[in-house]
Amino acid sequence: MRAVRTRACPHLAGWAQDGGEARCRACGVVRFTDYGALRPPGLPQAVTPAAGRSRCTDRAAASWISEAARRGRRPRPPGW
Repeated sequence: MRAVRTRACPHLAGWAQDGGEARCRACGVVRFTDYGALRPPGLPQAVTPAAGRSRCTDRAAASWISEAARRGRRPRPPGW
């Protein structure tokens, strides 16, 4: 494949504003100006795991790291 050479547009022709986006009148590049639709309304909910579950997860992680250290390897998550 050949690389396609393009000239960089300095966007001097101005911007057309419409519906949360601005579009360059010369090259057509789009800049989004309103990101409100990406956030859900309200505050995020705090999630706290049960005490027994978090303790079990912490112990599993500690044993996984110690096993990696015993083997002389750098600890990495499974599948990496």
